Amino acid sequence: MIIGPGARRLKATQYEKIWGTTDLSPIFSSAGKKIGEVWFEDEERLPLLFKFLFTSERLSIQVHPDDEYGAKHENSLGKTEMWHVLRADPQGEIGLGFNKSYTAAEVEAGARNGAIEDMMAWRHVQAGETYFVPAGEVHAIGGGVAICEIQQNSDVTYRLYDYGRPRELHLEHGMAVSRLGPYDGLQSGVVECPYFRTEKLRLDAALSLSGPNTVVIFLEGKGKIAGEAYERGEAWRLLRNVTIEPAKLTTLLYVTWPG
Repeated sequence: MIIGPGARRLKATQYEKIWGTTDLSPIFSSAGKKIGEVWFEDEERLPLLFKFLFTSERLSIQVHPDDEYGAKHENSLGKTEMWHVLRADPQGEIGLGFNKSYTAAEVEAGARNGAIEDMMAWRHVQAGETYFVPAGEVHAIGGGVAICEIQQNSDVTYRLYDYGRPRELHLEHGMAVSRLGPYDGLQSGVVECPYFRTEKLRLDAALSLSGPNTVVIFLEGKGKIAGEAYERGEAWRLLRNVTIEPAKLTTLLYVTWPG
């Protein structure tokens, strides 16, 4: 449904997860169930998917294919993504890359016997940090964090290890696409890759932004976008050039893609 002449609010859908939490701060009020993901989707399929993630325990150690491998084996796009940390408890962490270079045999054995958990490069994170996670980088989001994730619109995930949870692993495909060494991924400012560009903006005055290959995700504040009211925790697609008029200091992620 068109919410105004220049912008359209994306539909938000909450998903319960075993690793989710009732603490949805700083974006939403507490939930009565363990929400792990909130997806934002347009009425037409976009090349990107926009999510909030809320965790109470570690997600699986996993990896995503690139476009070439995804097309060949899954009839799908690959999955490159970025994470912007919204909240991190004192023990909030992510796993990104390995703590040293390993052989494929060592990583596969570790995935089978659980040693991969100690082979990962785990790091404590802080609110405001941004990480770029290209296809092929082995990763896991730890407990105690809230993250905004921007990703290619693909759900192809190869799980390498899942802490004994009764879910399928995908070692053959996962090992075929995984890089097996250290990777930092911490970014400062703008994140740019062939699939998207993201920039964090803080507004205390009106600002015009361009569409149509644009989504803005409001992390805090309230005001008007193209004449319609926005609030924290909403994502809007810009259909043309529009003006954002904050009534309260506003922080947003400004996401664009080619096309």
